[in-house]
Amino acid sequence: MSSEAAVKDLPKVDSVLKEQLEGFSPDKLKKCDTTEKTSLPTKEDVESEKQHDYLMNNITGFRADKLKRTLTSEKIAMPTPSDVAAEKKAQAHLQAVEGFKPSSLKHADTKEKIVLPAKEDIETEKTHQSIFQGVTGFDKSQMRHTETEEKVALPVKEDIDAEKGQQALRHGIEGFNPQALKKTETTEKNVLPTKEVIEQEKKA
Repeated sequence: MSSEAAVKDLPKVDSVLKEQLEGFSPDKLKKCDTTEKTSLPTKEDVESEKQHDYLMNNITGFRADKLKRTLTSEKIAMPTPSDVAAEKKAQAHLQAVEGFKPSSLKHADTKEKIVLPAKEDIETEKTHQSIFQGVTGFDKSQMRHTETEEKVALPVKEDIDAEKGQQALRHGIEGFNPQALKKTETTEKNVLPTKEVIEQEKKA
């Protein structure tokens, strides 16, 4: 059996794409120049690279035989008197709790005390109950029918005269005729200084 696939099993190409591929002409391509751009490292990149190379050279060229032998001395800090006292106190509390015997407790009787209300509290409660009963047990049938009479207060003579004066003033302002004004001439008078004023000015 042949390992090659049959023609009918091959994937079909779109007719539009097929026409475009068959009609493709290399002559239609435009000539363009390729410019290769090389990005130079910055000053920071160069310094970082130098630092990295320096560290790598020191690590690879490190000689363990140049190390000097050292002795490690372990220092134990002794507790202070206050630390010792605090430790003893904590141990004493712990021993007291662990060695506690409930049988050493004494029997005690519990007495429940009931605080009775004072005379003022009783009087206040009675007043509240009386008011509540009076509101809830109110009989509306005992109410009498009343008619409300609306009284209209007429203005006095002084109010009428003041209203008339305001109306007359409003009419006078609204009906004012600027053409009724008479033409006047303004005379500017300059007051000359007296002899005494001139003498005082000279002395000053």
